[in-house]
Amino acid sequence: MKRLALILLLIAQLSIFNSQLSIAQIGTWRAYMSYYEPQQIVKAGANTLFVRASNSLYSYNLNDHSITTFDNVNTLSDTYISQIAWNQKVKRLMVVYESTNIDLLDLDGDVTNISSYYSKSMTKDKTVNNIYIYNEFAYLCTGFGIVKINMDRAEISESYILDQNINAIVIDNKTIYARNKQGVVYKATLTDNLIDKTNWQTTTTYPEFTTDNTDWDTYQPVVATLKPDGPKYNYFGFMSFDNGILYTVGGGWKDGSEFLRPFCAQILKDGNKWTSLDKNDITPLTGTRLTDATSIAVDPSNPNHYFVTTCGTGLYEFLNGKMVQNFTSTNSPIVSALDEKDANAANYVRLDGLFFDHLNNVWMSNSSSKAKTPLLKYNPTSNEWEGYDNSELFYQNSPLRIIRGAIFDNNGNAWMVNDHHNHPCVIRLNPETEAFTRYENFTNQDGISYGLNYVHCIAQDLDKNIWIGSEQGLFLYDSQQQENNTLGFTQVKVPRNDGTDYADYLMTGVNITCIAIDGGNRKWVGTDGNGVYLISADNMEQIHHFTINNSPLLSDIIESIAINDNTGEVFFGTKNGLCSYMSDATNSATEMTKDDVYAYPNPVEPGYTGLITVVGLSFDADVKILTSSGRLVAQRRSNGGTFTWDGCDQQGKRVASGIYMIATATSNGSDGIVGKIAVIR
Repeated sequence: MKRLALILLLIAQLSIFNSQLSIAQIGTWRAYMSYYEPQQIVKAGANTLFVRASNSLYSYNLNDHSITTFDNVNTLSDTYISQIAWNQKVKRLMVVYESTNIDLLDLDGDVTNISSYYSKSMTKDKTVNNIYIYNEFAYLCTGFGIVKINMDRAEISESYILDQNINAIVIDNKTIYARNKQGVVYKATLTDNLIDKTNWQTTTTYPEFTTDNTDWDTYQPVVATLKPDGPKYNYFGFMSFDNGILYTVGGGWKDGSEFLRPFCAQILKDGNKWTSLDKNDITPLTGTRLTDATSIAVDPSNPNHYFVTTCGTGLYEFLNGKMVQNFTSTNSPIVSALDEKDANAANYVRLDGLFFDHLNNVWMSNSSSKAKTPLLKYNPTSNEWEGYDNSELFYQNSPLRIIRGAIFDNNGNAWMVNDHHNHPCVIRLNPETEAFTRYENFTNQDGISYGLNYVHCIAQDLDKNIWIGSEQGLFLYDSQQQENNTLGFTQVKVPRNDGTDYADYLMTGVNITCIAIDGGNRKWVGTDGNGVYLISADNMEQIHHFTINNSPLLSDIIESIAINDNTGEVFFGTKNGLCSYMSDATNSATEMTKDDVYAYPNPVEPGYTGLITVVGLSFDADVKILTSSGRLVAQRRSNGGTFTWDGCDQQGKRVASGIYMIATATSNGSDGIVGKIAVIR
């Protein structure tokens, strides 16, 4: 009773800081996987169906009709599942990933990982083509032969290197038969030494290689009615966060070639409500080449009104989830990338770099060797078009090939990049004066010039500096130099701080695909094959480097990044789908008020060891944690509008139960908000 009284007393003393336990804790991950397209169904036990759908996994309980989704954040060891198979004898599901990693999942949701095959370094083709279950074993048909796995012991028993691409196995009367992709069948006796390739002989007499489709045939009608939460596609080539809503499209470019993905625009509201638009939701005026939605722009006056560009059948306008118009080379100034006499001309226009200006005009690039006006403007109100043929949009009398990645700076200028090996550069446009400036010089701080092949992305930080990402790293255009286009973009030099005078260039040599700036003015940097980096506001520190090996990141190939600045959730569009990380930075408040500043969790209950978070602060606010007697416990500056405390004092010891004061002040030292937080041990 005394402990209960203490808890109630501490909670009652809370004055300003509200309990926000529903908010995701800083440092947590979330996967937003698609479970839309069923690929395999296997029944496990009496009441459970395991479904591989869109290369993800979920289970369905036939009794209570519950759905459980699995991903590498909450259960699994990897992502992008290529095969599943149920072993009734050991009551485990084998999950094989495209990476060749392997999980064993039981009906209680417990996972045992078998990583030895994935981590084995070998020059032979390790691709798993099929799984054959026999007793407690799983026989994997691979590109080089067969791998035998004991699913009870969760270990590889043997590998049979046959130097054949095996795609099917059958065991009959103690004889194993293996068929390669050319249809040649090999056999051996199970009691022989199957590691010895000479014990395998070709045969023309063998039992039928069959695939048991009973579970699929029986339960596919049931599975077709299931709608697990998630997007329809795992494609996120471009993303933006506006009005508290995540807007995404699936297509894009790489090395000058399209991804050739089906058209999709997917919108996330309230963290779990998806709207997905694809070819079934649009009616193109001409043709059927519905591929690669490349960018999306939202009407500033109406979050339900947006435009989507494609590398296919042109520009699409949507209102309230319905297509309003489709502009192509046949009904607008948009120009096809093909000769106008080509029968497929209307099916292949290359649009990107979409944005709204302050007058609600819609701008887009029309990248094409045929384009006479590589930049177009459309007025949705008057339905009028205007094309621009400024010389800065051309190189050697040809239009720039892939103009994309439009952003607005603090002065109302639009910035775009030419992501093509034929003259990579940066374009600045003042939409009001329609003045163009081209930036094409790239150097380091020692004055050495770089011959870039691609400029992939662009962003502006809170200090008004412009950043670009290229295949050779990050480059910066200082806000004080932007009126002089001859100075160009520069690599930032970072001291090693190892007692020497040496320094390195920030992320030099890293192929950078996307950049986003958080509320703490830090740079989230996505790469092509090297995961995600978080760089400090002063560019001197690498705060995080997330990869598939040290985090639940779905892939090391990052195609897009978007940030919910109100919550700090950072979204990563990867090759294998969408995931997010709850960061410790949010947008800062212009003024701190007692209604907007709060801490969570509050009270801090027994057993809680995570971070305690304070939000609603002004930029770079000074935050102190004090005991009720005024002794300083912790002190630090906020990241944008967020401050975190690990619940420890300055000596690293966890604080005792009690009421702790949280005193805040703005970055210039003026008074802020004083509140309280209860800690219960």
